[in-house]
Amino acid sequence: MALNIQKRAFERMFCRYGSRLGNIFTNTTDSTVTERTPLSSGTNPWKRMACQSFSSHSDPLGVEGRINRSSESQRQRQAKGLPKRLPIPGVDHVIAVASGKGGVGKSTTAVNLAVALSQAQQGIKVGILDADIYGPSIPTLMNLSGQPELNHQKLMIPLVNYGIKCMSMGFLVDEKAAIVWRGLMVMSAVQKLLREVLWGPLDYLIVDMPPGTGDVQLSISQNIPVSGSVIVTTPQDLALMDAHRAVTMFSQVGIPNLGVIENMSVFVCPSCGHHEHIFGQHGAQNLTAETGTEILGEVPLTRSIRELSDSGQPLVIAEPDSLESKVYKSIAAKVISKLTIEESAS
Repeated sequence: MALNIQKRAFERMFCRYGSRLGNIFTNTTDSTVTERTPLSSGTNPWKRMACQSFSSHSDPLGVEGRINRSSESQRQRQAKGLPKRLPIPGVDHVIAVASGKGGVGKSTTAVNLAVALSQAQQGIKVGILDADIYGPSIPTLMNLSGQPELNHQKLMIPLVNYGIKCMSMGFLVDEKAAIVWRGLMVMSAVQKLLREVLWGPLDYLIVDMPPGTGDVQLSISQNIPVSGSVIVTTPQDLALMDAHRAVTMFSQVGIPNLGVIENMSVFVCPSCGHHEHIFGQHGAQNLTAETGTEILGEVPLTRSIRELSDSGQPLVIAEPDSLESKVYKSIAAKVISKLTIEESAS
């Protein structure tokens, strides 16, 4: 009895939320959709999308646990309610750099990966989108400030440093301003950063994803073709659990995983060179074994990475011959190779 009551409350919540999404994004009113409409009979495509199971929280009560969600027919039905993935004009490849958890050095890794990609071959053009609306880091890491200008088409012109085109919510608000927005406003902001910016021509657009597996991740994954994801984690068990969720999320939305980067893999003493595994050992190896992915590289924990990042200097630029820079460059080479193979196969 209690389970049935919870199920009906769960259905009402998502039907109501879905109908609001339909009115907002289609700019129409669907009079046939009410709070009493069953989940399976709605005619509004946005309502159907809201009721579909792309999240690990889609069935928290286990009501539909016996349904095989991974079947091909189920995926086809789900795809009918999704927006079409439209490419960003002038962008060849979009790479999502994600972690599932904050504080693992994802943004620092994304910046150094972007710079390393731009140096991998002559003429490669790279951009980086800061998709973390609540906590933008790219302005600091890339030593950029000021608002972007608009061209004659009312498109924002990205700010550029170190040869990398950059766009972030941090360019549009005060540096210390708190962005207190609900989910729909955040999703709208992400769409503007994707569609109302003069990105092209670019060979690679790095998307620095926010922590978690929520609205922003789904909005980006479902609205633009993403060539692949790169997961950043530390060897610590807590970080690895969230990284596993990130790998699973991208798999569920049909985005290939290019590999895992283990950040802060080992601390190297600057005085004596002693190696200390502060956050644990072999964490990324265990993760890749469980998820069927591979390790792209292991970046050690050093003071220079932290100091240079705080001063807005990517390590690959400031210390190009360091061991850590060589790791980033090796990762960039592997990413290019994987994308080239995927492109050839398709």
